[in-house]
Amino acid sequence: MKNKPTLTRDDQTLFRDLMRGTRELKQDTIVHRPPRKKLSEVPEKRLIQEQVDNSHYFSDEFQPLLSSDGPARYVREGVSHFELKKLRRGDYSPELFLDLHGLTQLQAKQELGALIAACRREHLFCACVMHGHGKHILKQQTPLWLAQHPHVMAFHQAPKEYGGDAALLVLIESEEWQPPELP
Repeated sequence: MKNKPTLTRDDQTLFRDLMRGTRELKQDTIVHRPPRKKLSEVPEKRLIQEQVDNSHYFSDEFQPLLSSDGPARYVREGVSHFELKKLRRGDYSPELFLDLHGLTQLQAKQELGALIAACRREHLFCACVMHGHGKHILKQQTPLWLAQHPHVMAFHQAPKEYGGDAALLVLIESEEWQPPELP
């Protein structure tokens, strides 16, 4: 059943003459993103309560110990440092983006709380928080707030395509995640 149409010698010569001077195209790698789950309708009262519940973790007085040299980064105890490396390399692509430009510190804390709640509710693992440069207030405070939240597994300065040093990629713990067994 392998009936291959054969080309005549004239057709083969014509084809080679027409293709002379051309080169083979390289196939680009195309990453197909998984289809997004349909967002279920959540009552507004529940959304507001989640936002309040998640933003109460953020304190301006508490200063977590974060490395001051190099890019902004953090990995929670019990989470593999390899996750931080994968964030830095851009192996994770954010599924949700939050832009904090133009917000006050109080609004930014509330929006961060809402982002974490939305990620957990929709089972999203990676988010991008764009704090911008500005007067460096949100740029300094955002990592400190994120390091205080118990559902933030890790964060790292975003790669260039997601905002560079004006953004952070954040790994959010979902209900299914279990820390690896320590020996």
